Amino acid sequence: MTLKPELPMSGEHIPRATIQQKSRISIVWLIPVVAVIIGAFLAYKAISEQGPTITITFKSAEGLQAGKTKIKYKDVEMGTVTSIELAPDLSHVLVTASLVHGTERFLKEKTRFWMVTARVAAGEVSGLGTLLSGAYIGMDPVLEGDRSREFTGLEIPPAITTNEPGGQYLLRSTSLGSLDIGSPVYYRKFRVGQVVSQELDSDGNEVNIKIFVHAAFQHLIRQNTRFWNAGGIDVKVGTDGLQVNTESLVSLLIGGIAFDTPSNLEAGTVAQEGQSFPLFASKDKAFEKTYVEVGYWLLYFNDSVRGLKPGAPVEFRGIQMGKVVDVKLEMDLDNADIRIPVLIEIERERLVPQEQLASLGERGTDITKVLVQKGLRAQLQSANLLTGQLKVELDFFPNAPAAEISTHGSYRVFPTVPAPLDEITTSITQVLQKLEKLPLEQIGKDLQATIQNAEKLTGSPELLESIRSLKVALAELEQTTISLNQNVTPSLQDTLLQSQKTLKAAETVFQNASPLEQQLGELLKEMQAASRSIRGFADYLERHPEALLKGK
Repeated sequence: MTLKPELPMSGEHIPRATIQQKSRISIVWLIPVVAVIIGAFLAYKAISEQGPTITITFKSAEGLQAGKTKIKYKDVEMGTVTSIELAPDLSHVLVTASLVHGTERFLKEKTRFWMVTARVAAGEVSGLGTLLSGAYIGMDPVLEGDRSREFTGLEIPPAITTNEPGGQYLLRSTSLGSLDIGSPVYYRKFRVGQVVSQELDSDGNEVNIKIFVHAAFQHLIRQNTRFWNAGGIDVKVGTDGLQVNTESLVSLLIGGIAFDTPSNLEAGTVAQEGQSFPLFASKDKAFEKTYVEVGYWLLYFNDSVRGLKPGAPVEFRGIQMGKVVDVKLEMDLDNADIRIPVLIEIERERLVPQEQLASLGERGTDITKVLVQKGLRAQLQSANLLTGQLKVELDFFPNAPAAEISTHGSYRVFPTVPAPLDEITTSITQVLQKLEKLPLEQIGKDLQATIQNAEKLTGSPELLESIRSLKVALAELEQTTISLNQNVTPSLQDTLLQSQKTLKAAETVFQNASPLEQQLGELLKEMQAASRSIRGFADYLERHPEALLKGK
């Protein structure tokens, strides 16, 4: 039997169903939202940490590779080359590089870039590490100035970097010589800096050379400091022998600059950075006393001026008084003559102190006239026998013809005398002229006749017979002399000895009688004198027996 459920009698007790609405957004949709947020964060982080992009212009991209070549500062990577392209006009290459974050403050207008490769320059070897690792781009950051993203790369690495402590100075010279970027700068043979740049000035008359001196030595450069070219060897020959001087082997090979402050002057104040100084050719020129007061004179020479050039010294007895300024050829239209005027510069302060020149006035001209009257003249002389160079010598020539100081245009003309070689040439010419006037042909004929007569005389029979007779006479004389030596000389010696014995015996007998003694004493003295004479005569005959024949 089936039981039927019982239904409630009224609707109040019937339960009602509760309807709930579910969320329309599924949790599945949260996953892409989170992914988007994370991606945006990563993108922001990547963009915020990305460094600046710069463009560097080089003439060539040799050794550079996109994606590999690094940009370094003090061997720390600052970025990477991302692309290399040719410029539209094909004149250079454009290198694009991406730098690391935080380098924006280093990218100023004066920031420098250059390629670092193995290099030998100025006596130094650099970049040997690039032989294995490859070339890279060097960077010299600057913290001050306007920002920039485009730069022109240096073709030559800079000698110093911006943060190197020290100062730069400008030197002016008429010639660069053997100097190059990186050439050393010396102070008393100690290296204190180097050359950092070189260029011609706008006029092309001078060379401007910038040097860098380390901060520890900047106080050595003063207002009166002298700079000179220290390249090569300085050779001097003086009374103490040969002197050879050079700053160093490096300066001998690649050149260099040296400086010092004269010890005989007061040390000037310390020079300001960037100050300009003249660069002298040698140390002697650098310390040579400079003279402000100069006078110009014109000299006229009739001699050859080969070897006389501008700059040749003008000396007075070995002391330089000035130099030659100009040598040229001049046509004298009034006299239809060609002359050689030589313009010289006389440093008057060598003769008269500067403080006395102002008060000298016209007296200087009067004194010069007096010196000319005493024989002061200018003369060309040899300055170097090997090279043939000439100099102008001022000296007194008492026998020089009378002359006076004249003027030609704006210059005063100083009298001259011929060169010594020309005087010798003139004397030789005069001697030759006198020889030409001699009757040399007649003298030759007379001399030839004399020689012929002498030949006839020497070959005549009479002369030969006389020579034979003389030979016989000399032989007979020799025999006579031998006979005298053997016979006469011993007899004379015996006679003398016997006379001496007799005199001594007589002296013994009469020595007690006073008057007789006195007379006999005198007689003995006379006999002794006679004995000495006879002995001397015997000795003479022994040495010269021929005297018996021809007399004394």
